[in-house]
Amino acid sequence: MNDRAVSLLDQYEIEVRRTWKGRGAILCDSDRGLLIMKEYGGPVEKIAFQEYLLSHIRESGAVRAESLLRTKENELIVRDQDRTAYIVKTYCEGKECDHKNAGECGSAAETLAKLHGASDLSGSGMLEEQPVFNMGGEYEKHNRELKKVRKFLREKSQKTDFEIYLMKHYDYFLDIALQITGELSYYAYGEDSFSFSIVCHGDYQYHNIIQTDEGSVLINFEKCVRDYPVRDLYLFMRKLLEKNNWSQALGDLLLSSYNGVRPLDERDYRQLYLRFAYPEKFWKIVNFYYNSGKAWIPGRNMEKLEKLFAQEREKKLFLKSLFPSCAP
Repeated sequence: MNDRAVSLLDQYEIEVRRTWKGRGAILCDSDRGLLIMKEYGGPVEKIAFQEYLLSHIRESGAVRAESLLRTKENELIVRDQDRTAYIVKTYCEGKECDHKNAGECGSAAETLAKLHGASDLSGSGMLEEQPVFNMGGEYEKHNRELKKVRKFLREKSQKTDFEIYLMKHYDYFLDIALQITGELSYYAYGEDSFSFSIVCHGDYQYHNIIQTDEGSVLINFEKCVRDYPVRDLYLFMRKLLEKNNWSQALGDLLLSSYNGVRPLDERDYRQLYLRFAYPEKFWKIVNFYYNSGKAWIPGRNMEKLEKLFAQEREKKLFLKSLFPSCAP
């Protein structure tokens, strides 16, 4: 981040004691506590909705979350001379949720359920202005990309070891992707869909759950979106399960922790299963490969691909164990 961005803090009603650089941000010790200044690349209208959501969550008292600061001119966004946009938020000292600590992860799942209770904006005019995210449409886009890359690979005369290995398993994952997308569109986004009154965090993973002496604090709501609440639960669980070889015990703990606060119904389970079953990790590897320089393919790509294939059996067993009425 440009050092000149520090001068933008003068536009806020705060007394700055000192500043220092963080990961892609500037941290600030002020008379209003610790603050963080970050670049903001989203729509202007989205940040106003984010502020409204955070205020609603704070007033509920159910969970602790960051707050956005307004400038002396009552603005949420400030811009430097290059027109780069920045926002300032409250910040707290603590550590990220430990993805290796089952107790912390279970507690984070409970916090997520509480968050979903606090982020129900039924009857809000601002909610109606926000679009509903269609996961089926997103997967259809992924599928088009997968087909495009398969065609590219088939027509390529000389293939690397990575590309040969990728093609060997390509049709298996593409077939699953096509099947799951059709089912998700039918079950989740049909005419009988509910009103999507709950706003998802959008990026609920252990990096954005800070453990402090007073409890956990949720940060980075920039991707908040109207969608089924299982969107957050799926992302949180998938990240942890990939790191723990699709542990059925961990999966059961996370689901029971969430259910203990906000019980999931049959539709939730069906949609959660479909999201897990879609080969998202495969799409990510393919997408990264296709959109990066193909003259040199990082060895890390092959490692990710090999790990994905090695974990496929464990993932299937996981789905059958936790979603017996959904898995074939």
